[in-house]
Amino acid sequence: MLSFLPPPLKGVLSFMIYLVNTILLTVPLILISLLKFILPFKPVVVILDRILMGIAGLWIHINSLSTDLFCKIDWDIRGLDKLNPKEWYLVLSNHQSWVDILVLQKILHKKIPMLKFFLKKELIWVPFLGLAWWALDFPFMKRYSKELLARYPHLKGRDLESTKKACKKFQHTPVSIMNFVEGTRYTPQKAKNSSFSHLLTPRAGGIAFVLGSMGQYLNKIIDVTIVYPDRVPSFWTFISGRTRKIIVDFQVLDPGWQLKGDYFNDPDFKERFCRWLNRLWQEKDQKIERLLS
Repeated sequence: MLSFLPPPLKGVLSFMIYLVNTILLTVPLILISLLKFILPFKPVVVILDRILMGIAGLWIHINSLSTDLFCKIDWDIRGLDKLNPKEWYLVLSNHQSWVDILVLQKILHKKIPMLKFFLKKELIWVPFLGLAWWALDFPFMKRYSKELLARYPHLKGRDLESTKKACKKFQHTPVSIMNFVEGTRYTPQKAKNSSFSHLLTPRAGGIAFVLGSMGQYLNKIIDVTIVYPDRVPSFWTFISGRTRKIIVDFQVLDPGWQLKGDYFNDPDFKERFCRWLNRLWQEKDQKIERLLS
């Protein structure tokens, strides 16, 4: 443990570990993915996918070791015993900081399949990470604006169909799809128009898009509540060892009718789905209040 070091020094050393870890492990990810592209035979692809998941797991493990090395955090984790690494999950969470992703990766490593995000197609150009996401089969989606659909109606539904096609590769390998329901990070300024005390208004469209793309593969929904009792950390604050306590609560939900409707074309289902999501967010808001007090 190097938590006794000055915070600026801890931040610099920790950042260097993150940087070198990402660069070094992205290279084999890309090379193996190219090999998978050249040899698209199922037995070969299955083996290469396992190697790719192993490399990604090593990346998460090294990042977690860096956290343990430089940070002295009191972890309060609840409901983790109900998770299974062989299930297909949709993970829903509140969102306050980019640290949320590091926290979830550290806690959920080997507890559930690796977290994957639906990403905008443009993010593939992010240095190193874009290629790593592509190598790990993160689903890239192309969303069409309302204005474009008005001019070209034949494009309606094409984004969903292309994403469904991309998600077919998940039918044989367990996966966890991550969705930050609020669509952006919580701040007091953004919360001025919210009806919740500790959350932003949830956006149902993103979850509906995931369920419409791969609902037939999902077994359960994990509702995650992340609380930073002292203050919400920035990435720099976190890697500098200034975060003292983190509370993470997991609640496993068995989906039913939520997987069977058409959110985009059935107004009755859309209304029912939005009511369900708002009720879930009301319960989460009350839970955060209890955890903080």
